[in-house]
Amino acid sequence: MTQVPTRAEALELMHEYTESASLRRHMYAVEAAMRAYAEKYGEDVELWGLTGLIHDFDYERWPNDAHSPTEQHPSAGVAILRERGWPEEVLDAVMAHADYTGVPATTLMAKTLRAVDELAGFITACALVRPTRISDLGARSVKKKLKDKAFAAAVSREDIREGQEALGEDFTEHIEFVIGAMRTIADELGLQSNA
Repeated sequence: MTQVPTRAEALELMHEYTESASLRRHMYAVEAAMRAYAEKYGEDVELWGLTGLIHDFDYERWPNDAHSPTEQHPSAGVAILRERGWPEEVLDAVMAHADYTGVPATTLMAKTLRAVDELAGFITACALVRPTRISDLGARSVKKKLKDKAFAAAVSREDIREGQEALGEDFTEHIEFVIGAMRTIADELGLQSNA
């Protein structure tokens, strides 16, 4: 069996390739959501957390605006992870989180990563426009913002909905669950209340 890297090793890799504070915070948010779902589903919390932590580590260097299925993000990152001996199930989930790679999200871990990735980014955007940040953010507010196409326009509403449906979670509960996971690391995410 492949040796699972430590969180310290994953963090070192992520910091080596990612200077953007907001992109790092995004990966922390996805890690928190992945750990929470792993616990809920009785899966490997550490493995799922690390998958969330490194899923976008290559994005800053190879952003892949053309959505190439084989070049740049996430393919470039997966090649680095494979070289370093990361487990195949992590590589598979990281490839599958970007639908343009053509790699289907077939495992529960891959489906969960897809379901929390865009949503975590959208929740962050929702929290940042509130004086109380994430402390009292609820699914109702998030759903209202989802209907406003001008708000956080770069976030794909379709990806959020498709991810949640593939995971089979109730939409409102899924949003509340991810908010709850992110709330546990609000300081780290820069989302502590200013009120």
